[in-house]
Amino acid sequence: MVRAARIFGLGAALLAAGNAFADDDPRFCPTRPSIGGSSCTTEPGRVHVEASFVDWQRDDKADQREDRIVTADLLVRAGIGSKTEVQLGWTGYGRDRTRDKASGTIDTIHGTGDLRFAIRQHLAGEKGTPFSAGVEGFVTAPTGRSPIGDGTWSAGAIVPVQYDLTEKLAVAFTGEADAAANESGQGRHFAVSGITSLRYKLSEKVTTTAEVSLERDNDPDGHETYALAALSTAWRPTKVLQFDLLAVAGLNHNSPDVRLVAGGAILF
Repeated sequence: MVRAARIFGLGAALLAAGNAFADDDPRFCPTRPSIGGSSCTTEPGRVHVEASFVDWQRDDKADQREDRIVTADLLVRAGIGSKTEVQLGWTGYGRDRTRDKASGTIDTIHGTGDLRFAIRQHLAGEKGTPFSAGVEGFVTAPTGRSPIGDGTWSAGAIVPVQYDLTEKLAVAFTGEADAAANESGQGRHFAVSGITSLRYKLSEKVTTTAEVSLERDNDPDGHETYALAALSTAWRPTKVLQFDLLAVAGLNHNSPDVRLVAGGAILF
C-alpha cells in the first residue's frame, strides 16, 4: 500500500508538472499587423522576426497618381531584460511609381529603405491584469533613397496603453511624437499622432482589430493633417507563428487613399 501510494503520488506530481509546462506558453506578441504600438516585450534569449511580404499603397491626387510597393520589410525584436527589448528594422526593397495625369509621364524609383533602431520598455501590467503600458524610443538612419527612405535622420517616442474590457475585447491608444524628416530630405520638424484601437479575439487563433489614426505633420513645405481607418486580422496556426492582413483607408484628401499589407511573424 505504501509503495502504491508513492507511485501514485509520483505520477500525480509528473502530471501536474506537465500541465504547468503546457500552460507556460511563450510570450508571442507581434506588433503587426496593427498600425498602433504595443507595450509587450520579447522574453530574454528569444527573438521575434516580423515581415511584410507585400505592402502596397496608392495615393490618387488631382494631378498625379502614386503607387508604392514594399517587400521584405523586416523587424527583428530581441529581449535583453525581463521587460526590455531592442529592435532593428529595415526595408529590403521598395518601388515608387508616379504618373502625371496631364502629360502621362511616369517616374519610377526603386531601392532599399532606412534602418530603424528602437528600444521598448514595458512599464505596467502583468499577465492576468487588464491594464498595460509601455514606451518605445527610436531613431532612423538614412540608408535608403527617397521616397522609399526619408533622406535624413529622424527620431521619436511611442507610448502605447491598453485596457482589456473582457477576455476577448480590448481598447488601446498609442500616442507618438516625432522629430520627423522634412519632405526635402534636409532637416527635421515636429509631428504628433494618436491611434485608437479596438481588438476582438474571434477565437484562440484569430484576432481582428479596428483602428482610427490622426496625425499632425508640421513639415516646412506645408502643414498637413492625416486621418486613417484600418482593419486587420491575425491568424496563429501555432503558438510561435502568425500570418496577418491589414487594410488602411484614407479619411481625408491629405491621406493616401488605400494601403494593403500581407505578412507574418515568428518567434525563435
